[in-house]
Amino acid sequence: MNMREAAAKADQLTTKTLSGVRPPLEWTHGQSDWGSCTGRSDVGDVTRRAVVMTQVSAERRGSLLGIIERSWKKAGYTITQVDSNKEFPAVYADDDEGVLKMALTVGYKGQFFLDVQTACEEKSEVAQPTTPGRGADYRGKDVPTPNVHSAFWSSEEPVPSPATSGG
Repeated sequence: MNMREAAAKADQLTTKTLSGVRPPLEWTHGQSDWGSCTGRSDVGDVTRRAVVMTQVSAERRGSLLGIIERSWKKAGYTITQVDSNKEFPAVYADDDEGVLKMALTVGYKGQFFLDVQTACEEKSEVAQPTTPGRGADYRGKDVPTPNVHSAFWSSEEPVPSPATSGG
């Protein structure tokens, strides 16, 4: 596999991860980068970044982290770490092939960031992601803090548990 092929896998994972969330989130591609792996000039890695533009309230952050963690597990990825920090929680995972490492982290103002990093692969040209985000496209621009309100994700009410939702 070369860097371009690994980047395509990272793009597919990014899109699948964020597009699988219901109700849908708005997100954009963040700054991607690639470079040489330490001590070698014939291989390199790629990091793809996506930024969630939907405002996710403190009361709903755990739900979103849980949805993505469960989707990664269902897809066969290994959860390597869960950081339950109240303000800046995160979930980390690896694929079984050793090609991709994922991190879903919460940052300033509750903004979610998805980073997908490839392993060191045969050096090749790598383009920016061609897969579409959902909502405004900030590629090549400064990405603002979350600016899209969602009746569900932005709600300050905790997500009702199945036992209390009447269903």
